[in-house]
Amino acid sequence: MNQTNQIQRKLKLIHVVAIGLAYMAPMAVFDTFGIAADISAGFVPAAYVVVFTAIFFTALSYGKLVKQYPNAGSVYTYTRNILNPYVGVIVGWVSFLAYLALPMINALLAKIYLSSGFPQVPGWAWIVGLIVVISALNYFGVKIAASVNLFLVFFQVLVVIIFAILTVRSIVLGPEHFISIGEMIPSGGEFSGVFGAAAILALSFIGFDAITTLSEDTVNPRKTIPQAIILVASLGGVAFFIVTYFMQSLFPDVTIFNDIEGASPEIAVIIGGNLFLSFFLGGALFSVFASGLAAQVSASRLLYAMGRDGVLPKRFFGYLHPKYNSPVPNIMLVGVLALSAMFLNLEQASSLVNVGAFTAFSFVNVCVILQYFRHRGERTVRFTIGNLILPLIGFLFVVYLWLNLDVFAITIGVIWTLLGVVYLAVTTNFFKKEPPQIEFEQLEA
Repeated sequence: MNQTNQIQRKLKLIHVVAIGLAYMAPMAVFDTFGIAADISAGFVPAAYVVVFTAIFFTALSYGKLVKQYPNAGSVYTYTRNILNPYVGVIVGWVSFLAYLALPMINALLAKIYLSSGFPQVPGWAWIVGLIVVISALNYFGVKIAASVNLFLVFFQVLVVIIFAILTVRSIVLGPEHFISIGEMIPSGGEFSGVFGAAAILALSFIGFDAITTLSEDTVNPRKTIPQAIILVASLGGVAFFIVTYFMQSLFPDVTIFNDIEGASPEIAVIIGGNLFLSFFLGGALFSVFASGLAAQVSASRLLYAMGRDGVLPKRFFGYLHPKYNSPVPNIMLVGVLALSAMFLNLEQASSLVNVGAFTAFSFVNVCVILQYFRHRGERTVRFTIGNLILPLIGFLFVVYLWLNLDVFAITIGVIWTLLGVVYLAVTTNFFKKEPPQIEFEQLEA
């Protein structure tokens, strides 16, 4: 058999975990703290417990499915094979909204960070500048390797650790105290705010599932990918809880900040002065730039896959630059769409990302549950718990997070879904022929 056109399996567990953490961007915990604290009325650690519960059970479902389908494609592949080819395309289409919205998130974060240091420069200039630079680099075929992701994660983790140490120091030396377990538990009507914040904080976990698309590149993917999924989700959940516990202890009332969306630079100044602010902003910008670059690469290459395989018009979406081998029209399109960040705030952009993510999380759990009922062998107690009870819990948590998304995100999600359904109906002669299959494994060839 000719192996020359196949992807070489080079990634080990540490590489896959590093890539997953890089997609999650550990410093995202700072970006959403102000908003989450405001929505939850000061129960950010509790909100992280809620969202981690949903993510953990969903991660278990991902682990089961990747063992069965150890090839790239993630939720699209699972729903196409387990549910229905048409459903697979629509689920993949809606999930793709997260990839399109991620560059908006990074552009908005760049504006927040840079505006705190250069308030005289209009915010829109930072958004346009970041998108132009990222688009230009991607035009020339820039690609972040696993080793670079490992370095980026290390640098971000270093910033997070120093941030936590300085926060603890400020609590010990100041008038505030470490909040008790009882103070972290909401009661009565406070739960609605906690779930509302959890719906926003799900953004912090975006990326743990993206590593399922690395199955073609990974050594022993049936074992390595499930392990990496659980590790990435768990490491992120523990780190986010600990950091926000310290932050909430030091700042029980976020109304003291001038800008709730941009609270993290203000916190950095309070706990470490201008010197730490410079270090913090440097790490944040490095993270935003790298994450934005990776997000646009992922979105443009997925659009290329859809164009190459005939799901989208091939002449535009399936074009590759003859010299740089980059999908130029898709890069430009994603960049133009990301410019809409000039008209959105961080909460709205985060909600858009979560529409795509919650769609993927929901259907991954549904696929495992459906396979349980199709199982012809013995259904032991352990099998029932692992393949019915746990994914059902994950699904119900995700549904509750769905209900706490804002009207703007739901509206855009519905419109985006209808566009996908209409396009699929037209291209399949109103569902009379099977939709073309997207070959994700060719993306890294």
